[in-house]
Amino acid sequence: MLAYLWVAIGGALGSVARYGIGGLVAQKFGETFPFGTLAVNVTGSFIIGFLGALASSEGRLSPQSRVFATQFFMTGVCGGFTTFSSFSLQTINLVRDGEWLYAGGNILFSVLLCLIAVWLGYLLGSTLNSMKGN
Repeated sequence: MLAYLWVAIGGALGSVARYGIGGLVAQKFGETFPFGTLAVNVTGSFIIGFLGALASSEGRLSPQSRVFATQFFMTGVCGGFTTFSSFSLQTINLVRDGEWLYAGGNILFSVLLCLIAVWLGYLLGSTLNSMKGN
């Protein structure tokens, strides 16, 4: 049960950080291009990569510290900050393990399917919006 608490607290902190940092970057550089989201995704990917290396079996963290780093920081904070970081770490792990086909498939399917899902969700929301009077 404690693991869920660490993930929840980390997720809340990561979400607040995403909102704040994304907003600051967008305010500074404008909103024509999603610089805020890009900055959050790149930063989160860097952080989870760094922590993933430290928390790996050959990493420098103790077994107890690995559990905390994984639950609180990687799943919680990074997960709340950006799920793109998880996708990136999983893809790098596939490449590291020599699973090039799976890594490429993860990239291709994640990007394409998520774009399609956003488009379909947008279409559904637009349809519901157009039914205001009904």
